Amino acid sequence: MGMSLLLQTLAMIIWKPNTKPYPILLPSEPFSSAVRSSTLTQIIILIVTAVTLAGLMYLVNHTKLGRAMRATAENPRVAQLMGVQPDKVISATFIIGAALAAVAGIMWAANYGTVQHTMGFLPGLKAFTAAVFGGIGNLAGAVVGGVLLGLIEALGAGYIGALTGGVLGSQYQDIFAFLVLILVLTIRPQGLMGERVADRA
Repeated sequence: MGMSLLLQTLAMIIWKPNTKPYPILLPSEPFSSAVRSSTLTQIIILIVTAVTLAGLMYLVNHTKLGRAMRATAENPRVAQLMGVQPDKVISATFIIGAALAAVAGIMWAANYGTVQHTMGFLPGLKAFTAAVFGGIGNLAGAVVGGVLLGLIEALGAGYIGALTGGVLGSQYQDIFAFLVLILVLTIRPQGLMGERVADRA
């Protein structure tokens, strides 16, 4: 969080706090379907997200680096005894995370057409909430948590909007993400798909 605030402040100093347009290279005409209308950009975002997630799951579960990541997360000292270099693994993990965050930022900007120095702060908090909701350390759980979180936000905003005549729905949409975070941490801290881990002696 501290590094995030530092990077946001540096971005504000360099590029100024004003919202800037982001070039949209793809056609913005929506495709209508039986479910909803989507633009080509949104369809590509969905495809890129699925491919990126599949690649990340393959990396974590079927590569030497992925095994080193899981071993380091479980117990750095034992992993080091097995020949893993925890410092290098942690550095590689942060590099991969930063690259994935850059891809997410590009997709977010392409969808909305604007960029601003704090544009990633709230999505980052919601991503953390989705990860906790699904189960920390479980990629499939994070996906399920993200989908459920989006549904909860949409349904909650629609319900409040219906009660207030469409006045307050969108304004209170973000509250539901943090209500979910509080409830999950209180009732089931390991998340929906996380496993309860016994404390080490």
